[in-house]
Amino acid sequence: MSVWSELTGQDTAIAVFRAAAEAASAARGGSSGSASASGAQQMTHSWLITGPPGSGRSNLAYAFATALISGRPDGDEPTRIQVEARSHPDLQVLATEGVIIKVADVRDIVKRSHYSPSVGRHRVIVVEDADRMTEQTSNVLLKELEEPPERTVWLLCAPSEADLIPTIRSRVRSVRLQVPSIADVAGLLERRDGVDADLAERAARQAQSHIGMAHRLATNDEARARRAETLELALRVRSAATAVSTAARFLEIAGDDAKAITELRDAEEREHALHSLGIAPGQAVPPALRPQLKALEDDQKRRATRSLRDGIDRILVDLASLYRDILLVQLDADVPLINRELLADLRRAAAVTTSARTLATLDAIQTARTRIEGNVQPALALEAMLVSAIRTTERGAA
Repeated sequence: MSVWSELTGQDTAIAVFRAAAEAASAARGGSSGSASASGAQQMTHSWLITGPPGSGRSNLAYAFATALISGRPDGDEPTRIQVEARSHPDLQVLATEGVIIKVADVRDIVKRSHYSPSVGRHRVIVVEDADRMTEQTSNVLLKELEEPPERTVWLLCAPSEADLIPTIRSRVRSVRLQVPSIADVAGLLERRDGVDADLAERAARQAQSHIGMAHRLATNDEARARRAETLELALRVRSAATAVSTAARFLEIAGDDAKAITELRDAEEREHALHSLGIAPGQAVPPALRPQLKALEDDQKRRATRSLRDGIDRILVDLASLYRDILLVQLDADVPLINRELLADLRRAAAVTTSARTLATLDAIQTARTRIEGNVQPALALEAMLVSAIRTTERGAA
């Protein structure tokens, strides 16, 4: 099976990366001068993969990494398994569970980039969420992107080129991903996860083609229930008092969602750490080893904070889809609805307010996202946003 098989909606980008992997393989195989010149145009050692959240940036990066490390344009199964497990000795991953990528982490991975490949054809370094690097951190990376070791390849992932400093952008080859279609994402869920066609289509549509979120909605009953409750609560907001209580409930929903994502992973990490340190289940942790577990717990707390912020943002994205649908109903637009299962509720909400007020609510949702990103207390940002969404007949008639 090709390493590209489980990617969807990115045929153009896949063609670029497969051609580059093929050129890299041919170059290592001692191809002719003309072929080498052609390969040099297709293969470079510093890449930037951009695209909206859920478009599959990291999935494509790891597929390309598999092809490069294996030396085969379509990869091979042993390498794919190790790359998926992030355990291949020639793969380095720089990611963060916090808000920013630390300078020390970049310096460490820059040092590792100079190691020769252990068993593969290339050493590949994937930087997830490269947009989380500060300017100081980015400057540490600059020289490596300009002159990496011959068999080292850097793959940076970010939402857009504008999220990185200009000097980084000038040193990488950028490949922009598209938003996959609902049909593409639904097809992936059916093919990869064995999801029923109707549920796959609904999950892909409600996730707005975000592959990771579509997977959760298609395979997790609780995730679907939390999303349904979020929209139902928003439609019930009638006063400032209900806006405050609804904001509090949104925070609880985001917390439950974050806990569901991180709890199992935290337990597995702790169990693995104890096993690695030679500590049997139930055995007391020796004082000399406690700092290592404390560092793990600190990392998990940072991940929990980021996961909660991500959960709040998912709620705001879902609310934006709701009011977008209400606006479409008000305008009688011939555009598919995201939440078409709520058509009756959408029509009732549309009837008691104006399209101008709905647009103001959509603006308030975006403002709330910006404020929370800027470290405003989420409860205050959500309350302010929901007050603008109050829908009464009197206001709608005004």
